[in-house]
Amino acid sequence: MTENRIEKDPLGELPVPSSALYGVQTERARQNFQISGLLPRPAFVDAMVSIKRAAAQVHRKTGRLETHLADAIIKAADEILAGQHRAHFVVDPYQAGAGTSHNMNVNEVLANRANEILGGKRGDYKPIHPNDHVNMAQSTNDTIPTAIRLAALSILPKLLDAMSALAKAFLAKGKEFDGIVKSGRTHLQDATPIRLGQEFSAFGHSVERSARRIESAADFLRDLGIGGTAVGTGLNAEPEYAKLMIEALNQLPGLTVRLGADAVQLMQSMGDVSGFSGAVRSYAVDLGKIASDIRLLASGPRTGFGEIALPAVQPGSSIMPGKVNPSIAEMVNMVCFQAIGNDTAIAAAAEAGQLELNVMMPLIAHDLVFTLEILTNATRVFTERCVAGIEADAAQCAHWLELSPAIVTALAPRIGYAEAAKLAKEAVERKMTVRQLAEEKKLLSAKELDEILDLRAMTEPGVPGER
Repeated sequence: MTENRIEKDPLGELPVPSSALYGVQTERARQNFQISGLLPRPAFVDAMVSIKRAAAQVHRKTGRLETHLADAIIKAADEILAGQHRAHFVVDPYQAGAGTSHNMNVNEVLANRANEILGGKRGDYKPIHPNDHVNMAQSTNDTIPTAIRLAALSILPKLLDAMSALAKAFLAKGKEFDGIVKSGRTHLQDATPIRLGQEFSAFGHSVERSARRIESAADFLRDLGIGGTAVGTGLNAEPEYAKLMIEALNQLPGLTVRLGADAVQLMQSMGDVSGFSGAVRSYAVDLGKIASDIRLLASGPRTGFGEIALPAVQPGSSIMPGKVNPSIAEMVNMVCFQAIGNDTAIAAAAEAGQLELNVMMPLIAHDLVFTLEILTNATRVFTERCVAGIEADAAQCAHWLELSPAIVTALAPRIGYAEAAKLAKEAVERKMTVRQLAEEKKLLSAKELDEILDLRAMTEPGVPGER
């Protein structure tokens, strides 16, 4: 059986595992919220610990916290940020509002480890107390929203790097496939010609535009309300505390943050976070559409479009030998659906705040960080295991294009829309190409037909036959 120690909080005594770095308040949360089996995301833990570390630095500088106490908290924080003690962050994301349990989990782990560093024992909270020292000049209400912003900003570069690599992969394929003319499709019906390279370049440009939207939305996350304490007014925080916290947090690698103009507003509103999540959602929408297009273009190989071939990454069926599925693109679709769902939850939670606080922040924190993580990984895998290895079937593209009745559009300026429509309908009914039928009917000379039905020329601006 696990040995326990007895700890006490305002509600009374409670056994806590002797080996735990967390304490009584975390243990109450662990028992109360056995909901999902999920743990706080590592980036969110890092953000919370970084805030506590910065606060200890500030209080050491102002003299509010004795140097040896601040140094012990900082050392404990450094151990966690280096990857130690991770098993002691145990509170389910679905918990009491605002994130008090998250905050106290971090406070207790740091206090216990800092006391050990100073020669004390776990659970004694001497000389360092979770509330009095680790949480000095802080509240759940300003640390959690700050941690959400820091966590998102800390992992955003990995997503942007993955997006950049994906965009480059698509643009490279755009150049590789630029000479392949194929049938365009709208409404899943035959449309005028397009080059396969144009389709792939457009995929790349969509990813690039999404990255710019995300970067723009992320800038709002750099405004922090740390120092606002309980309701944004700064009670129990020294006047210089907020500014010094910004200076300390800006020492974190790759991070640039600012002191927000209105701490009350930044505590009341999750608008910056939901706006950022919305920009990420837009990428998920575009990425999911692209993955679906890739699956459609690769459908077949005999009874679908079959215009591209995807790298084979695993057998596609437990019953049909030789079947290979678009597995990576399917995974991307699933991730995008999850990201879209997470954004919907974030939007609902952001709207559900009341007056000076949003009590749904634990959900917002978990879903936002989770979305960034899975989109980053899916984007990277999509690039490496799918897009980079796509091959074009130029003959199949030419086959479908030659059969397409939509190339009659090029004849419309010469013979009129109504006559062109009749020609297209008859070509389909008689299973002839538009060119064959036009030649049979002697609508135009062979030279004129060659000029007007120049398939490559149809993929650029201009009136056919008048270039």
